[in-house]
Amino acid sequence: MQSEKDIEAILYRIANEAHGPALDVFGPTVEFLSRPSQDDGALCVMRGVIPAGITVPLHSHDDAEDFYILAGTQEVLTQHPRGLQWAQAHAGDYVRVPPGTMHAHRNVTSQPAVDLIITTAKLGRFFEEIGRPVTGALQPPAPEDLARFVEVAIKYGYTLGTPEQNAAVGIELPKFG
Repeated sequence: MQSEKDIEAILYRIANEAHGPALDVFGPTVEFLSRPSQDDGALCVMRGVIPAGITVPLHSHDDAEDFYILAGTQEVLTQHPRGLQWAQAHAGDYVRVPPGTMHAHRNVTSQPAVDLIITTAKLGRFFEEIGRPVTGALQPPAPEDLARFVEVAIKYGYTLGTPEQNAAVGIELPKFG
């Protein structure tokens, strides 16, 4: 059995060290700690980094998604009894996003936020399919990258928030082209 000190050391390493090739998923990056299997319901574990100033727009999917915040602070938009609400998530916080729930994330700080992401293999395969290998400085997506993203999201049955839905919760989508 792992001691609390051992677990803290493991989480520190995950928060502060790269663990393999990273994929750029349009601003945030993910690294697989466990590769997604072909079994949609199997677990997939990733290290996610949301750089300073990056927003993950409003979206939903039928996959549960759990985040253990390892480092930094971010704002997470999730469903509450009175509708969608932003909440601060700090290192040590745990955020559960139930399946089918509209949600978003944004890092409004000057430091990256690092998450341990636990989700389904299906969502992991989605990230594999849309992610671009990180080979240097992150580049904004080209219009064809965004078109491919939308195509793959539809294929997986994921819902992307409209510009109006994003604006209603304080997210301004970037203009491309």
